[in-house]
Amino acid sequence: MASSSSSDINTAIYPLSGGCACGKIRYRMETAPLFVHCCHCTWCQRETGTAFALNALIESDRVTITSPSGAAAKETTDAFQITKVPSASGGGQTFTRCAECLIAVWSVYGTDGDSMYWVRVGTLDRAECVPPSIHIYTSTKLPWVVLPDEKSGGVPVREETYRMKECWPVESQERMKVLNLKIKAERSEEEKGLGKM
Repeated sequence: MASSSSSDINTAIYPLSGGCACGKIRYRMETAPLFVHCCHCTWCQRETGTAFALNALIESDRVTITSPSGAAAKETTDAFQITKVPSASGGGQTFTRCAECLIAVWSVYGTDGDSMYWVRVGTLDRAECVPPSIHIYTSTKLPWVVLPDEKSGGVPVREETYRMKECWPVESQERMKVLNLKIKAERSEEEKGLGKM
């Protein structure tokens, strides 16, 4: 059952800053994320080179790039390296990395357009303040990773994926409805543009 509010996510710590390893890229999450995935799928293991990926899902317009200064969007500077990689869903994803140290600060899945960032929690200055909201694809987790027991107050654990309505706070679900309308409008504009070619 969904939470009745976003009380599962500590909203008092926001805005929260982060960046790459060399400091060339700095950003700020202006609000709490929609939800935080700890994904144990083999794709995330391979892409991160570790046991899992920890991603804070947030609307891209709630992330401010603070360095390089004056960068209104990632396309306006050569400080960012955009890397497209395949995904298990087939839609692919695009990593946004620092062009200098190559640390991925967030990614965008093909189905989300540019409207939602999957911020790499480890790039936040206070990553310890952004724990997972759920563990997913645990059927392929590494055997030495021990997860908290959901029945003893731990976050939900799912062998595969989950239904948003069952896990996300109501406030996050409402934000996602607005975001989905934005994504739909962006796709419609893209399709109109393709039709003119």
